[in-house]
Amino acid sequence: MKLRVYAYTGCGTCRKALDFLRREGIPHEVIPIREQPPKPAELKAALRTMGGQLRRLFNTSGKDYRELGIKDRLDSMSPEEAIDLLAANGNLVKRPFVVRGRVAWAGFNEAEWRQRLGKAGK
Repeated sequence: MKLRVYAYTGCGTCRKALDFLRREGIPHEVIPIREQPPKPAELKAALRTMGGQLRRLFNTSGKDYRELGIKDRLDSMSPEEAIDLLAANGNLVKRPFVVRGRVAWAGFNEAEWRQRLGKAGK
């Protein structure tokens, strides 16, 4: 099953993740996250995968996150509000954002990705 990877070309973490996928020969398609943010259903899937922790879906080091004061608002936001905000602004989504079937996750950690993708070793 081909992965959908929402990424930003100016993001070093995205480049590392995409390099990993190429090295491992894992088929994937890259979607520009700023122009095409993840869909609400994909964000909800990631929220489930990431244990319901909304903060883990946000690019907390991003300019938009700071300018919109999300840090101060996140604890009082409903999951639906957060999902709507993320789906409307790809800059707010933690990158890379990956969708594999009905499972999705955000961020890159090689060991975690190896486990999720069944690539043990190395």
